[in-house]
Amino acid sequence: MDSTDKPSHEGSCFCGTVRFVAHGDPLAMGYCHCQSCRAWSASPVNGFTLWKPEAITIKQGAECIGQYNGSPRSHRKWCTRCGGHLMTDHPQWGLVDVFASMLPTLEFRPGVHVNYAESVLRIRDGLPKLRDFPADLGGSDEAVPE
Repeated sequence: MDSTDKPSHEGSCFCGTVRFVAHGDPLAMGYCHCQSCRAWSASPVNGFTLWKPEAITIKQGAECIGQYNGSPRSHRKWCTRCGGHLMTDHPQWGLVDVFASMLPTLEFRPGVHVNYAESVLRIRDGLPKLRDFPADLGGSDEAVPE
């Protein structure tokens, strides 16, 4: 499959001012249970899709993207007009987390739960549950029970 055959998925902020495309397939999908993601998403769990930065193209509204660097690991982005959340850059890992809900045409197929030690909503779905992160992202790779 050459690059012209790869799928693309369009997303936008709540008001449609910022529009972007994710090209190809995500490198990973899953759920994050950390306190930071919960607070940012106003939800007990955040669905993530991870992409290489070059797979994400801003098509419209780049001047309306705000950014908050809550930590060196997470640079959270949103639309400055409507406040709609868009994605989080993870520069230490060379990845971008496009929130699963931002890509309506992407079939969300989660493969893992990360930061499950911080969970406030236990999910019994048979997927692996990691205490923190996989080892290749600097975590312990320690599995915890559902």
